[in-house]
Amino acid sequence: MTLRSAAAATLAAMTLAACATTPGPVEVTRFVASEASDRLGQGSIFVESAEGMEADSLSAAPYKSAVAEELRRLGYSESERRSASQIATVSIERYVMTAEGRRSPVSVGVGGSTGTYGSGVGVGLGINLGGGQRDQVGTQLAVTIRDAATSQNLWEGRADFRVADNSPLAQSQANAQTVAAALFSEFPGNNGETVEIEVSE
Repeated sequence: MTLRSAAAATLAAMTLAACATTPGPVEVTRFVASEASDRLGQGSIFVESAEGMEADSLSAAPYKSAVAEELRRLGYSESERRSASQIATVSIERYVMTAEGRRSPVSVGVGGSTGTYGSGVGVGLGINLGGGQRDQVGTQLAVTIRDAATSQNLWEGRADFRVADNSPLAQSQANAQTVAAALFSEFPGNNGETVEIEVSE
């Protein structure tokens, strides 16, 4: 092998390695009720766990906190449930996609589903930290915003994100902030549209 071809091979290997560790985009799908846009992003709101989730789960806490932070940024004021004009219901699902392409659920005390998303099965981290190709940590965050008085759904969104298990974005705090920020980017979004939000470590 010549020096030039050796250098080219090294560069190709480095490029592949970089691609393997670059976090994938966050896939975001949103649904907006007709004539609800003028009611979104304002008023008081209460953030709660979806049915089937442990309300005080430490695993869910970073995600609920990240959602609440995004809602405040959008113009909502967080309040107690009895005085809130809108309710945001949060569902979080985490899983491992193995290097062989198998989805590997392991319960970590979070689960549940809301709206039309998912099956309500609790899943979580079961990461293989061995050598070779990395496993990926997957996160699905779903949020439904509804009118507190009528229970009418005003907005639904889901964010799906996968990242290598050794990435800083696999850690719960950074992971939560990443998927929540992507979910609420350009809020409320277009009804029924799926977009990909690029992220960087």
